[in-house]
Amino acid sequence: MSIRSTRVGEQMKKELSDIIGRKIKDPRIGFVTVTDVRVTGDLQIAKVYISVLGDEEQRENTLKGLATAKGFIRSEIGQRIRLRKTPEIQFEFDESIDYGNRIETLIHEINHSDKED
Repeated sequence: MSIRSTRVGEQMKKELSDIIGRKIKDPRIGFVTVTDVRVTGDLQIAKVYISVLGDEEQRENTLKGLATAKGFIRSEIGQRIRLRKTPEIQFEFDESIDYGNRIETLIHEINHSDKED
């Protein structure tokens, strides 16, 4: 990734957090955290990684709500960030948080079993 695409990604992350948190009133969208935004080198596509508080159904509903609002979100980004062309937005779940929690649980279980021996 180029320095420019990294910078655009960081700016988009900041703006997306604000837009999703304040501007979108879709009841399907739960408590969303934008964890990362990765923009391709040609600034055409932005993969937005999110984590959602709640169960699998709430996660899926949030993704549907964000997909519905994608046009609005993209136009808001276009107004806030000065680019010739606003990147296409793709929402994905950030699996790294779940992965980290799983590792932490395993480490805790290992430590706990060591103390019992």
